[in-house]
Amino acid sequence: MAVNLLLGLQWGDEGKGKIVDVLTKNYDIIARFQGGPNAGHTLIFDGHKHVLHTIPSGIFHKNAVNVVGNGVVIDPIIFKKELENLAQFNLDIKSKLLISRKAHLILPTHRLLDAASETSKGKAKIGSTLKGIGPTYMDKTGRNGMRVGDLELEDWKEKYQALTEKHIKMIDFFDVDIEYNLEELETEFCEAIEVLKQLTFIDSEEYLNNAIKNKKTILAEGAQGSLLDIDFGTYPFVTSSNTTAAGACTGLGVAPNKIGEVFGIFKAYTTRVGSGPFPTELFDKDGEIMAKVGHEFGATTGRPRRCGWLDLVALKYAVQINGVTQLMMMKGDVLSGFDTLKVCTSYNYKGTEVNHLPYNIEEHNVTPIYTELKGWKEDLTSMTSVETLPKELNDYIKFIEDFVEVPVKIVSVGPDRKQTILK
Repeated sequence: MAVNLLLGLQWGDEGKGKIVDVLTKNYDIIARFQGGPNAGHTLIFDGHKHVLHTIPSGIFHKNAVNVVGNGVVIDPIIFKKELENLAQFNLDIKSKLLISRKAHLILPTHRLLDAASETSKGKAKIGSTLKGIGPTYMDKTGRNGMRVGDLELEDWKEKYQALTEKHIKMIDFFDVDIEYNLEELETEFCEAIEVLKQLTFIDSEEYLNNAIKNKKTILAEGAQGSLLDIDFGTYPFVTSSNTTAAGACTGLGVAPNKIGEVFGIFKAYTTRVGSGPFPTELFDKDGEIMAKVGHEFGATTGRPRRCGWLDLVALKYAVQINGVTQLMMMKGDVLSGFDTLKVCTSYNYKGTEVNHLPYNIEEHNVTPIYTELKGWKEDLTSMTSVETLPKELNDYIKFIEDFVEVPVKIVSVGPDRKQTILK
């Protein structure tokens, strides 16, 4: 049995949490393969809104096992708060939530390092969520990070102390004013560690490969989006992990030949949180309408999202590097009411028209070239089938499919899991 992947194809916030929740009934195992609490996966059902940061989005389905893979970085404090928020649902966390021993831990001083580094950059800030993600991945590649499995060893506190002392010296090096009470931070951290140690730790690569052999169905869930990938995103305004399909292999210990379907999620328009280039960004009334109607605020940070027209050049690039086999379009309902819609179909790159994503898409190098399509007026939120969708929306979808050469299989017309149309 192959592992199916679910990935964001833009700069994150595409709606992955909702789609995982919708699809979970078809899978035995949901596995997160990268990122950390900088992710915010929002699920809405039965009139309630749930935001998950590290725990996989299948946690509310009683039959699904949820695995936090080795590629994920875990902040025990945030993880503890997530578990507390789930307590009211009487979930069998011990058997439903499994954590890879090889997943790295975010220490309090990782967050302090993140803040010191970002502050020192001044106007050159990269838009970090300040969750300690980058410093944790730096320790991982620097071969001195702490992992979940270390908590089962007798000397984990000594390892923690040595790494913390190293971090404090690095914070002092930045020479910025970062106020903190390490004793308070460590008390909170140690309490959270004790909670984490009550959960089930596994050798996740062994667990998942055995599941494949036993014909279990597995959905791998990514965080952030493809354009934030450390290698293929808009560097340096990216996250610190591989958010693309390749990251699922390294983040779960699954071989490339075990990958089946690759589900790519995108919004009917484009958004971005924080700093970084955004060729189709709007600074007019259209952009304000998208932000207001789409409730475009970060699920993790609360920061307002920048909004713009759909960038098909960037979308096709993401489809290509991920090997996407099926597309899922989110928030089509947000575009209702526009007389005309624009989609970027090429760039003017340094005076030459190009049809691919070039090395640098800063605004002084790139100008988007648009194709205009007719909009629709209808309210989509109560529609339940493709046949009821307005012709203009179906034309919009067909234009996207023809451009990126991959079919759109799901159209989301609202935030609730029920507002999902299968094509």
